[in-house]
Amino acid sequence: MATWTATTRVAAVPDQVLALLTSPDAIARWAPIDFEVLDFEGEHLRAGNRVRVHGGLAGRSLEFEVAVDEAEDGHLVLTAIGPIRLDVEYLAIALTNGSEVRASIAVSGRGLLGRFLAHATDALLAAGALSSAVGRIARELDPVLAA
Repeated sequence: MATWTATTRVAAVPDQVLALLTSPDAIARWAPIDFEVLDFEGEHLRAGNRVRVHGGLAGRSLEFEVAVDEAEDGHLVLTAIGPIRLDVEYLAIALTNGSEVRASIAVSGRGLLGRFLAHATDALLAAGALSSAVGRIARELDPVLAA
């Protein structure tokens, strides 16, 4: 279907950004699509982790398997596979007073249901869901913005 991107600046170094991006408790607060982690007991996602998540989209209850490909040096790469596929990348680049966070989500779907859900996800992302998500990341990392 499409690839969506968003960028923001945050008042945190890349390691702090990655800690937020990989914390299961925090992910649900900032993610562009609502979901909950089902079977992960760790403190942070790490490369090689596989977790299941449950959420809703277009009035449907959905489950995905998430494979974390990379989670280090301010870089998170993962793939969520369910009725649709989401290829996700977050990159935090160090700046003088914090970091720039770049987010990218590629959406694809197969079959009638997969294409329908991929279009619904594209519509959410086109409406600003990814931009809102990186804004929530910035607020989580900057106590002044959160107030």
